Formats: sequence, C-alpha cells, structure tokens
Amino acid sequence: MKNLYTLRRQAGLTQQALADHFHLSQQTIYKYERGHAEPDIETLKKFAEFFGVSVDYLIGKENATNDAEMDFTLDEKELVSKFRKLTPDLRLALFAFVNFLTEKK
Repeated sequence: MKNLYTLRRQAGLTQQALADHFHLSQQTIYKYERGHAEPDIETLKKFAEFFGVSVDYLIGKENATNDAEMDFTLDEKELVSKFRKLTPDLRLALFAFVNFLTEKK
C-alpha cells in the first residue's frame, strides 16, 4: 500500500498506535507499508475511512488531488487543520468519539 506510510506519518501516528486502533500487530502494519503483505478488502476500506481517502489512493492508483479533498468546505478544512495538531492519542480518542456519534441511530 503505497500511501499508508505517508498517511500514518501525516496523522502523527506510530505503527503501534495504528495497529492498536485496528487490532493488528505492529509487524502487520510494517509489512503493509513495505509491500511485504496486503490487507484484505475490509481492512483496506477501514483504513480509507480512517484517513478520509479512497481505497484507490491508499494503493497508489489515485492522487490525493483527485479525492473529495478538493471539495472540502472551509469548516472541513479548519477541522482537518485542527486535527493535524492533535497528539496521536487525542486523534484516536476523537475517532472513537466520532464513530460513536455516527453509529447512534
């Protein structure tokens, strides 16, 4: 997965923090980033949702500029900017909170 490493680093996450969030091993994340192993489609979808990119972008078939990122509103851009300033632990906590809010019906 060509862009997993870049996305993880941009998010300020260690391999271990990302692995913990997805209930994987740090070694698995390492293998994905280095191209020694490939995740199944469900894991790919989860990574794409987590980072807010397409599966195509994750696997290197699409540029970030082709994503919906180009269509962000000013509020969305502000949220992304603030998100990038959070510590890795706070980012994971925020994701858990957002998942909780969006899963409630």
